[in-house]
Amino acid sequence: MAQKKVVVIATGGTIASRHVSDDGSSIADMSGEALLETLHGRPNGVEVIVDQFCNVGSYTLELPTIFDLAKRIESYVGRDDIDGVVVTHGTDTLEETAFLADLVVDTRKPMVFTGAQRSADIPDTDGPRNLADAIRLAASERAVGLGAVIVFEQDFHAARDVTKTHASRVDTFASGEHGKLGEVDEGDVIVFRAPTLRKTFRPQKLETRVDLIKLAVGVDDKFVRFSAQSGAKAIVLECFGRGNATLPVAKAVADIVAAGTPVIVTSRCTQGRVRPVYGNGGGADLKQAGAIFAGDLTGPKARILACVLLGAGLAAADMAAEFRVLAGDA
Repeated sequence: MAQKKVVVIATGGTIASRHVSDDGSSIADMSGEALLETLHGRPNGVEVIVDQFCNVGSYTLELPTIFDLAKRIESYVGRDDIDGVVVTHGTDTLEETAFLADLVVDTRKPMVFTGAQRSADIPDTDGPRNLADAIRLAASERAVGLGAVIVFEQDFHAARDVTKTHASRVDTFASGEHGKLGEVDEGDVIVFRAPTLRKTFRPQKLETRVDLIKLAVGVDDKFVRFSAQSGAKAIVLECFGRGNATLPVAKAVADIVAAGTPVIVTSRCTQGRVRPVYGNGGGADLKQAGAIFAGDLTGPKARILACVLLGAGLAAADMAAEFRVLAGDA
């Protein structure tokens, strides 16, 4: 069997962090090459090339930077001699970067994202195992056509579905009611399902002026109206339950949509879909006002999709159609 070639794009994160600051905090300071040296053994039959894209905590990343990262991934998967790409990344925003890559990189080659929850200088760090599994997955024929995935603690998940569920535990990534795509078991890649809610777009840039606002009991309309007045090109609301809002927020949504700014409805709930079921400020009123319903996409994922669609120049009506596709409602 011919040797596979995988590129590891290193961006920092906990997987590359050590306690080296004077105040005892961890910072990302290990190179991608140094990360490879932590592996107990590199996967057999795989040549690994390292590209040090950046070295930061993922909580400091900005939208133009992760768009540039997606373009970097695209440059590698477009090469005939590259079989797959691994991205090492901080876990805080890992799901957003992976979903962006899934939306804008048109390839069947594996794009595998991973990281760690424990710093590299902790004796039981989870980074080396995750990285080794990611390299195996990126080199596997079974990962072809799955789109961007996140691999953690042997399981791998579709970028659209996965989210970080725990602040510190190593088994933090899960796909809720959708379930994982498969697992890496002692070097064997096992695929249980393939994602179907996928589509790629070709934006020349990302629209960064998209706000995400979470509702809570009794909130008024000041944040939603301020967002629109301060120049947001779209607003994503994390609403109650099936996609409900307070009466002041529902009235503000009607005014904001009428003025030409798209409003996208998601749920605060970790599982389930938004639907225009309830009136008196509920989802039915938001739908009547012209809000876009995002199915079971989380708020952060809906924001990434809005940034992509606006960056591609889509108008609100066309955005709504694409949200229906990615939500499974089309």
